[in-house]
Amino acid sequence: MKLENTIFKKLSCIFAITSALFLGSCETLTQISKSLDLGTPTDSEINSGLKQALEYGTSYASDRLSKEDGYLGNLAIKIVFPEEAKKVENTLRSVGLGSLCDQVITSVNRAAEDAAIEAKPIFVAAIKDMSITDVKNILLGADNAATQYFENKTTSSLEGKFKPIIESSLTKVGATKYWSDVITRYNKIPLMTPIEADLSKYVTQKAIDGLFYEIAKEELKIRENAAARSTLLLQKVFGYADSQGS
Repeated sequence: MKLENTIFKKLSCIFAITSALFLGSCETLTQISKSLDLGTPTDSEINSGLKQALEYGTSYASDRLSKEDGYLGNLAIKIVFPEEAKKVENTLRSVGLGSLCDQVITSVNRAAEDAAIEAKPIFVAAIKDMSITDVKNILLGADNAATQYFENKTTSSLEGKFKPIIESSLTKVGATKYWSDVITRYNKIPLMTPIEADLSKYVTQKAIDGLFYEIAKEELKIRENAAARSTLLLQKVFGYADSQGS
């Protein structure tokens, strides 16, 4: 009888969630998960559920940013002139060289897009290395706990992987030449203080910053939006986390 009740509860849960998704019910998945007893997840379920969510979130962010305009078309992370070169950009635009500045901006964003896909195996390795303590701390931690974990564990590896790709891409798309032209022309303007900037280092850092920005968005989505919890395991694990935070 106990086994039959357990099976019935699981089937009821699956049916309710499916109905909400496919039959247009106004009851949200959050309300459903609260109305059904999914139970307290085991350590194994917490481990599997969180890692499943993190692998999906990091892969999705990496894939999205690696597409054309992944950086260039996203105003939140679009790479523009470094702060120390803003005066360069403004001066050149004021003397009719705006198109050259635009070429620099387009090309550095294309370089970041070329590198973004390389983040996936680095994140997968970091996820596999997580202990159950790491997993629980992330699950029950702040809304950006996973993002902070990845920043601490993967930034060095990402820099090592991204920089040569970005350097190659900057050359391929002409950014190095455009940047050199920009700096050369600026430095020839009378009374201007000559400027130098490490373009590949700057683009690498901004590419990584943009990647973590997108990962943070994915993390927040699955923590706050029950509809983003696409499996019963995720519903159970993050429903438990919700209950611990209330």
